[in-house]
Amino acid sequence: MKVFAHSRMDIIPLMAAIAHLAFDIYLITGFTTRPLWLSFALGCVYAVSISWNINGISHNFIHTPYFNPRWMHYAFSMLESVAIGFSQTYYHWVHMRHHTGNSDLQDENGDTVDWLSIYRHGKDGKPESVWSYTLLSFFRDNLGDIHSAIAKRRPFDAFWGRLELIVFFACVLAALAYNWKAVVFFAPFYYLGNCLSSLNGYYEHLHGNPNLPIAWGVSSYNRLYNLLWFGNGYHAEHHYRPRTHWTKVRAFHQQIREEQAAANVHSISTCHALGFLARENRKKAGA
Repeated sequence: MKVFAHSRMDIIPLMAAIAHLAFDIYLITGFTTRPLWLSFALGCVYAVSISWNINGISHNFIHTPYFNPRWMHYAFSMLESVAIGFSQTYYHWVHMRHHTGNSDLQDENGDTVDWLSIYRHGKDGKPESVWSYTLLSFFRDNLGDIHSAIAKRRPFDAFWGRLELIVFFACVLAALAYNWKAVVFFAPFYYLGNCLSSLNGYYEHLHGNPNLPIAWGVSSYNRLYNLLWFGNGYHAEHHYRPRTHWTKVRAFHQQIREEQAAANVHSISTCHALGFLARENRKKAGA
């Protein structure tokens, strides 16, 4: 049996995930030997790394699982859970619900299928403020509802997701025992990293068209961004064909670019997390 399910190129996000976890460990174990200014700088890197992993490594793992052996799949899911600080299995369920709704508008009851929709907490059919979406999304996940929803169809996955959370919290307790000051110091950066991930998600859909599949997402074709974030910039293409491997999304874009132009699919020149700086978004806002 082949180890990799889709491409040997997946060894790159695999090694990146291991490096991320090693970096997390170093933040704690090296805290006492570093000056505070360096730990602050590394904390900023840590915050970005959380969003980078969630939107790149972890995200692609959901749509195109990296491994054929099931034990490797669950082992990597556990590794990712510790690295990003949240259950990869729970994130899988929330994200697949995101693809069911595709950042949908509120229904007649003011609800959305997609719990991550930028319209879920908006008013008058408009998206929520970027500020509240970015700062509050971290507190909106209901772990009990997520667990129950998974348990209805996949009892083992529900168990594994809970185990992932237990292992993560056990790692936090171990870190507290090792150096509680380091954990307290980096806790705000953990929150910041989740905020950056939400900020990223906001601009992946702002000025998208919730009613047109080819325009559900908003893309960024910035080459450096797509290189480092494993093709995450091709977000319109991703929502249109979510099972396209990250190494093939650029080629898929070339195939459908004329259809996208005809559908007036929105794209930005910056990476998604800097969407507030994108001139394309400022033009839309002023229109």
